[in-house]
Amino acid sequence: MRIRPKTDANADENIFWVTMTDLMTGLVLVFIVLFFYAYMTSHYDKFQQEIAKENAAKNLQETLKEQNIDANIDPSSGVVKISDLELFEVNSYELSDKGKAYLDKFAPIYLNSIFSNEYLKEHIAKIIIQGHTDSQTFKGTYSEDEQYMKNMELSLNRAFEVANYMTNTPYNKANGNKLRKMIIVEGASFSEPVLVNGKEDYGKSRRVELKLVLKGQSENNSDQGS
Repeated sequence: MRIRPKTDANADENIFWVTMTDLMTGLVLVFIVLFFYAYMTSHYDKFQQEIAKENAAKNLQETLKEQNIDANIDPSSGVVKISDLELFEVNSYELSDKGKAYLDKFAPIYLNSIFSNEYLKEHIAKIIIQGHTDSQTFKGTYSEDEQYMKNMELSLNRAFEVANYMTNTPYNKANGNKLRKMIIVEGASFSEPVLVNGKEDYGKSRRVELKLVLKGQSENNSDQGS
């Protein structure tokens, strides 16, 4: 008579759960490592972007100062703000003679400073040229919506005129093909006024801004610090 050895069901079950626990622990560790790698990579890329923009802004500011060209440059974001007084007559979107002379000097320096920066040259996705007006109204019986859209039209036309003239100045044309794929023209009407002590500074609100957007960067983050 053969006696069958007793099997310990509880032992088999414990081995199964120990194995599953080890597997789950391993998966969690792998997930943590991948997450940490992705986190560090994204932050390193962001750090590189910030350094490249800061260097470009610094070099541009120094060069413009040497050439006695007035422009407001944010040192961290690289956003350039040009007063409308440098470019246009009141309520006009046609470049004044002063505006053309300004862009003749400014545009080649600005564009060549971007394309001479190796990191920016490889990673830049867009150059946004954005027009802004103040919130003062046009003469006439226009509704609030009509006033906003008339200012939108003015801001958009001004941005277009700046972009059109800039691309025809004598910058390094070897970068012309890249530039044509990057330029974006926008109008913002009076949606982003410049406030000083809680009140709108009409002179500062009327401006044209130039913003760089790098690959992998949203447009909303392009003007951080501006």
